Amino acid sequence: MRDYSQQTTNRDTDRDVSITGIESCVVEGNFEWNLIKVKTDAGVTGIGESYRGGGVPELVEYTNRFLVGENPLDVERLVRHIFQEMSGHGGTTGKVVTAASGIEIALWDVAGKVLDLPVYQLLGSKYRDEVRMYCDCHAGEAYAVEDGATAYAETEAYSPEAYAAEARRVVDMGFSALKFDLDLAADNDNDPYNGRLTNSAIAEKRDIVAAVREEIGYDVDLAFDCHWDYSVESAKRLARELEEFKLMWLEDLIPPEKMSAQIEVTKSTTTPVATGENRFRVFELTDLLYEHGVDIVTPDPTTVGGLAETMRIADRAEENYIPMSPHNVCSPVGTMACVHLGAAVPNFDLLEFHALEVDWWDDLLVRDDPLIQDGVIEVPEAPGLGIELDEAVVKEHLLEGTSGF
Repeated sequence: MRDYSQQTTNRDTDRDVSITGIESCVVEGNFEWNLIKVKTDAGVTGIGESYRGGGVPELVEYTNRFLVGENPLDVERLVRHIFQEMSGHGGTTGKVVTAASGIEIALWDVAGKVLDLPVYQLLGSKYRDEVRMYCDCHAGEAYAVEDGATAYAETEAYSPEAYAAEARRVVDMGFSALKFDLDLAADNDNDPYNGRLTNSAIAEKRDIVAAVREEIGYDVDLAFDCHWDYSVESAKRLARELEEFKLMWLEDLIPPEKMSAQIEVTKSTTTPVATGENRFRVFELTDLLYEHGVDIVTPDPTTVGGLAETMRIADRAEENYIPMSPHNVCSPVGTMACVHLGAAVPNFDLLEFHALEVDWWDDLLVRDDPLIQDGVIEVPEAPGLGIELDEAVVKEHLLEGTSGF
């Protein structure tokens, strides 16, 4: 078995740092945000975030068994160390990779603070001073997420007028790009299992897209998310029906497992197709990129393996002239990690913001001004991620029954 534990001994004393502990807590926002701290004997603490949901805190805690005493500056080696040590736990995919993603982000934060450099500089370059955001919106009270499920509202919440009104509100807030969910309760009227869309269901979706376009025009970028719901033939019919509206993309049309099916859908339409958020590590996205099964790739850095792993995906996308727009449903911590990524990646396009309904989202950080201004986030110049958690706000919003850092 390969051994990724610390083997080297020759290092400058200023960089001879050790991890003393790794902790996590769950903050209850519009999702359950898994926040992570990596503590060191240099008096420096890094913060990170793993993708939402259960199981991650236990896996983060487990890594103390073999990461305590390691040098946090060896970010990529330590991620490989996690995969190797936890290979018997499903360490090459799934929740182990998700837990490692948040730890990796916290390690980059530590490294930046120790070396007095922002994370984007550690990643290699700065291509932009600010990152453009697209706002993930919901029409009125159309969707409510509870324990990972979608609870649909009454039918009137899905009216084209409701979508158009929300689009106008968000554009007036300064966003130049936005996205809505396009999977509707009516999709299941004919049959809740087979993923087949009736003509009336497709017509309903077309009316929604048309209403939003009429309200905001074509100078605003507009995308729609389908959450892997449809059969291949229905996905193709829907994408073709929406071609005239010149969408930024249509996202996650079909289930993610079958590569040939994804290629079939993408190549059947001039509507740009996006996917990638629920795949793990570069290996699960390589064929998608080299076979042009996607027009815009959307990995989630807090899921896929962290910032360095996402850069490997971006490299393969760039080889195939494909832009990358990361999926992001994080607190400000994961969001700022993605902002540094956006600064460092040449083929980065724009970043998701998915917490419009959380009025205390900005309060999680110690700062005076909102992170997002006029639809963009400025890339920080401070060391590490350039942010500081407000511990009182974290404590106030801990998931019920859980403890903090």
